Amino acid sequence: MFGTKRTGPPGTAVVTGGTAGIGRATVRRLAARGWDVAVLARGQERLDATVREVQDAGRRALGISVDVADSAAVEAAAGRVESELGPIDLWVNNAFTGAIAFFDDIEPEEFERITAVTYFGCVNGTRAALRRMTPRNRGTIIQVGSALAFRGIPLQAPYCGAKAAIENFTESLRVELEYKRSAVEICQVHMPGVNTPQFDWVLHRGIEHHPMPVPPIYQPEVAARAVAHVAEHPRRTMWVGLPTALTILGNRVAPSLLDWFLAKTNVQGQQSPEHDPPGGQSNTWKPVYGAEVKAHGSFDEQAHAHSPELWISQHRGLLCTGLVGGAGLLARRMLR
Repeated sequence: MFGTKRTGPPGTAVVTGGTAGIGRATVRRLAARGWDVAVLARGQERLDATVREVQDAGRRALGISVDVADSAAVEAAAGRVESELGPIDLWVNNAFTGAIAFFDDIEPEEFERITAVTYFGCVNGTRAALRRMTPRNRGTIIQVGSALAFRGIPLQAPYCGAKAAIENFTESLRVELEYKRSAVEICQVHMPGVNTPQFDWVLHRGIEHHPMPVPPIYQPEVAARAVAHVAEHPRRTMWVGLPTALTILGNRVAPSLLDWFLAKTNVQGQQSPEHDPPGGQSNTWKPVYGAEVKAHGSFDEQAHAHSPELWISQHRGLLCTGLVGGAGLLARRMLR
């Protein structure tokens, strides 16, 4: 079911949360690779700007203002995409919101809102995509996940919980699709810390300094390359960057040691005095307006633009073939 290159030319893609950060970079990447792109997000100004970027790349685009936590609104948006751009071939669930705060500093309604956007937004998008892909028996759904789906960290309890829920929801759905012998692909791309504008407007409380991603930090284009690769070469899961792999594997081997390490380092590690003062608004309930926001956040000077591990993951088939061939050649020489 997984691992084969997508046949045929690119078609129509939907990207939720596509006006900033990973979503914005993914929209650009897909458009550059020949996809028509529908962008789902809340802020109309940034939607308009993102649509112009897709059109400047020579592709068709549609921007729809929608709150992904609203299942009926997502369903209506999907219908509009198919009416105006054609059948949806790819759906990328990327939209999220979060908090940098201790659990007991987050109000119940805030926790529920973060979960609604991050988890139920993914569920709603997946449902809308499947309703259109299942009758055609084709299409790809990509969940933009995180290393934090496998290893919770301090100050991000609602986000970590939502990403873990997406991981298990996707596993359950994958088995159902297998049972039904569906050709629809459902994939996950798990991310490291990424330099997105989210940290300029994330809900923060009870911390001293400007929120920041967990280092080492990567640029959104690294994440976008991974998503676009999986769109065209579907696979069950891709881990982006060495930190993601080390986090997931380390938690399997020594979770108590990670508890100790994160308690010692991670609260201060998610704060940046150099970027003070922290933003005064959050996007928990509504978009943050002001200066135009693009893909990058405030941490360009610390963010890596490339990931050797991603390149290896993208070319694993070629590398395996080379290793097998090399081993065979060496064996023949030794047997002479």
